[in-house]
Amino acid sequence: MQQSSESGGSATLETSSGGTSRGRDWFAGFMVFLIAMPLCLAIARASGFPPIAGIWTAVIGGIVCSAISNSQLTIKGPAAGLIVIVLGAVQELGAEFGSGLGDADKAMLGYKLALGIGVAAGAVQLLLGLFRGGKLADFFPLTPIHGMLASIGIIIISKQMYELIGVAPEKGAGPLSLLAGLPSAFQTLNPEIACIGGISLLLLFGIPALPFRWVRLVPVQLVVIAVAIFLGVAFDLEHRHTYLFPEHLFGSSGTHEYEVGPKFLVSMPEVLKDPWSAFAFPDFRGLLTLTGIKFLFLFSAIGSLESLLSAKAIELLDPQRRQTNFNRDLAAVGLANMVSSFVGGLPMISEIVRSKANIDAGARSKMSNFAHGIFLLTFVLLFPNLIHRIPLAALGAMLIYTGFRLASPKEFVHTYKVGVEQLIVFIGTILATLATDLLIGIAVGIFLEIGFHLWHGTPIRGLMRSQVDIESAENSGRIVLHVQRACVFTNWLSLRTLIIRESHNFDEVVINFESAAFVDHSVQMKLHDLIRYLSDQNKTLIITGLDRHVPLSDHPFAARKSAGNSATSLTEAVN
Repeated sequence: MQQSSESGGSATLETSSGGTSRGRDWFAGFMVFLIAMPLCLAIARASGFPPIAGIWTAVIGGIVCSAISNSQLTIKGPAAGLIVIVLGAVQELGAEFGSGLGDADKAMLGYKLALGIGVAAGAVQLLLGLFRGGKLADFFPLTPIHGMLASIGIIIISKQMYELIGVAPEKGAGPLSLLAGLPSAFQTLNPEIACIGGISLLLLFGIPALPFRWVRLVPVQLVVIAVAIFLGVAFDLEHRHTYLFPEHLFGSSGTHEYEVGPKFLVSMPEVLKDPWSAFAFPDFRGLLTLTGIKFLFLFSAIGSLESLLSAKAIELLDPQRRQTNFNRDLAAVGLANMVSSFVGGLPMISEIVRSKANIDAGARSKMSNFAHGIFLLTFVLLFPNLIHRIPLAALGAMLIYTGFRLASPKEFVHTYKVGVEQLIVFIGTILATLATDLLIGIAVGIFLEIGFHLWHGTPIRGLMRSQVDIESAENSGRIVLHVQRACVFTNWLSLRTLIIRESHNFDEVVINFESAAFVDHSVQMKLHDLIRYLSDQNKTLIITGLDRHVPLSDHPFAARKSAGNSATSLTEAVN
């Protein structure tokens, strides 16, 4: 039923809109291309891949996914949220297989080994989509996911601040060491490079904050690139040379010599003149190691999770309320990732920022994703020398801006409003990730979440499967599901499956939580999304029994515990 309605929606759009719809899609695709190009370059380089790899990723995502997926408004391409994972694969696999090689050769070997992991991860995603694995995104709790993304943002900032000021970071240093080393790094910054980076960062934060609507007509990323290229030409970064600059700007204690040159610009091959220089091919040896298996899991699990969550978020913003077949979309992303990794590209996801820009530009269908890929392909083929003139400091500024949005102070405030327990889970995930790695960090967040659920009265036997008593009346078109024990993220999938199944037989599904000891925050949010989903199917989902539960905070989607539960929340203890 779902697929037929989706196909019908697309057909109706093309029939009713005709050329107008196609024109808007190509315009939206062009606007997204202006935003995507510098971000693709920046994400690829920060991931340890050649900058052009980011372009190939978006081109393949635009062409392959728009042909297979029915997600109408999502833009597929490389994402900042995967930088830490991909760079980790390049560095760890390169070190494992290239112990006797120089730094450049080791990095190239790590890149090719990471491509092998990317091909295999794409195959896993393809299989997940074919075997209806899209629902697995509903298994993970929301707060640890947000904590993971915030930690990725902090890691991106810690690395890209050095790019911004033209200073090489300490080799092999972790994010905490990089953050600790920033004060001394600023004392040795390269003034011309820091000028480009600082102005770029100022534009990225400043322009969107201006109270004038006309400033949003041109993407801020395009303004940054234009200004940065102008400054790069003014500082003659194309030619290696040195210059003198005062050691103290307002003092007279002498000058210091600094070097600039092409190493501070994007490296971009001329594809039409030398096609083979623009591609790389995978090395699959890493799949036989524990390191490779770890990154195979991270590539496929985190990539699928981010992509599905982004696609769901964009679906809610679709003015026509069209529904995405998430299994089909995941399969499309998996196939596109296999193709991308075979030719040297990054893993891709449904990228939420570019997708939102796509909607704001007036996109009507998935043709805009295709158009943005075509524009990228055309530009990289015809204007490689212009891309080469982009200073790396400007790309670093864009990633710092992206990292700040992932780890924004607003995220901490929002999480605190949901509940003190959720803030502890959020911060615990961040600290564990920064101190160890992404896999351990997300595991710590999940275990903290489970620990709070047990403390609030969730029985151990109810963690994986919630007991549900069914009360139905065939003639009334209504069914009541009485949830026992607890309803938390670990058993949500079984309840969701039951709700969807019963909604095929009844027009109204009632969920009664009166006998449930605890209902967590993730379930509250997912129930909210499910209400809208069923409403689009002309079905009704009603939630009852929560008025007898105590919310752990004033947030509308805060976790709730039974009034008879003796456990006290940290919010109540603080207050």
